[in-house]
Amino acid sequence: MRRRSPVRNLLEYGAALIVIQTLRWAPRRLAFALGRVYAWLLDLTIPRLRRVARANLALALPEFTPERHAQIADGVFRSIGRVLVTFAKFPAIRRGCVSQWIRLEGGEHFDLARERGRGVLVATAHLGNWELSAFSHALMTAPMGVVVRPLDNPLIDALVERRRTLTGNHTIGKKDFARTILKTLAANGAVGILVDQNAAQDAAVFVNFFGVPAAAGTGFAKLAAHSGATVIPGFALWSESERRYILRFYPPLELSGDIARDTQTIQSKLEEVIREYPDQWLWVHRRWKTRPPGESSPYEPRP
Repeated sequence: MRRRSPVRNLLEYGAALIVIQTLRWAPRRLAFALGRVYAWLLDLTIPRLRRVARANLALALPEFTPERHAQIADGVFRSIGRVLVTFAKFPAIRRGCVSQWIRLEGGEHFDLARERGRGVLVATAHLGNWELSAFSHALMTAPMGVVVRPLDNPLIDALVERRRTLTGNHTIGKKDFARTILKTLAANGAVGILVDQNAAQDAAVFVNFFGVPAAAGTGFAKLAAHSGATVIPGFALWSESERRYILRFYPPLELSGDIARDTQTIQSKLEEVIREYPDQWLWVHRRWKTRPPGESSPYEPRP
């Protein structure tokens, strides 16, 4: 990997600090307005994000019109703006005021999973507010482990790491992550893992995702089979009527121990929830980048 310039790291870190500090100290209504502006600037300055979103939407939701695709893409950037606001406000979100930002629904599914005594694997995604979900879960129930990929910029990565652990959660990196996860589950702890990203072909199986073959990592299903942990989907979903998020846990998924079949079960549930909240999923990610042999990438420029 090409070494990043220290100057670039500093410039990016400075920009991140400006965004976070202005959102942190602004009153709530103003902060959400600023979040929309920052997300708009992101859309404007990195046009490939919207191009990827439109390509994904055309592939996954061909029954929708281009106008509807554009509306969903607009919603994605509004969702990113809300994520920025809540992330900036983390230091001020405590047990006594967390209900202003999010409420829990389906907590009985999590409680029953814990009662089984084999640990809980939470299948989550870049849907709604993935940062607030784990952060608030620690305040409303108990801390958990969260699997993360280190950011390319080490300065921003350290900043994000500090905020993610403010409520007692512990992050789990790639180094020895399986051993750490299994140890947490053996102690009847909970671990949240993002399951919606493209995976390299040598670590994935192809599943039906929105009617299109998608490479999905098998690690989650393998961990579930090895540990016997209960698997429940969980997402922090924005409610426009309530003007706050709902941390919603769904009933446990019935897995078979067959890795390919279980990976499909997990991805099918994710698709179901995304279809209900299409403008809250991160369509700007190249989800269908890895293709079956002989298929071209949907993100390659067309002649």
